[in-house]
Amino acid sequence: MLLLSPTPAQPIPPSQRRRFGSAAATKTRIPTPFRALSMAKDTSDPDSDVGLAGKAAIAGGLVSTPVIAWSLYTLKTTGCGLPPGPGGSIGALEGVSYLAVLGIVGWSAFTKSKTGSGLPSGPFGLLGAVEGLSYLTLLGIAVVFALQFFEKGYIPGPLPADQCFG
Repeated sequence: MLLLSPTPAQPIPPSQRRRFGSAAATKTRIPTPFRALSMAKDTSDPDSDVGLAGKAAIAGGLVSTPVIAWSLYTLKTTGCGLPPGPGGSIGALEGVSYLAVLGIVGWSAFTKSKTGSGLPSGPFGLLGAVEGLSYLTLLGIAVVFALQFFEKGYIPGPLPADQCFG
C-alpha cells in the first residue's frame, strides 16, 4: 500500500506558507536559564566564623554532654546525682553542664524563632553537632527525671541532701 499525500485543489498563498529558516521562524525567543538570587547570609561555609559565643558553646557543649550523660547514668542507677567531689568540683561541673546545655538549647530556639533556621554549622560542623547533642541531652534529662520521679518519688536537688550525700 502506497501512501500519497493528496494534492491541494488550490495552492497555498505565499502569505500563509511557513518558511523554515526564515526571519519569521527565527523570531521565536529561546528562554534563558532561571537565575535565583539569595538575600540570606551564607552560613554553609564550614569554616564560617561563629564568634566568641559560638566557640564557647562548642567547648561547653563538648564538655557538658558527656558530664550530663554520666550524671544521668548515676542518677538512674543510684537515685542520686554525681558526688560533690574534692571541694565540690564534680558537683559544680555537673551543675554548670546542665546550665550550658539549657543555654545552648535556648540560644538555638531563639535563633530558630528569629531566622527560621537553627545555629550555623560552625567550623567542621561542631556547633551544629553540639546543638543536636544538646537537644538529645535535654530529651535524656526529661526521660530520666520522669523515671526518677515515678520510681523514687523525688528528683534530687542541686545541693547535696541527706538522702544522697548528707
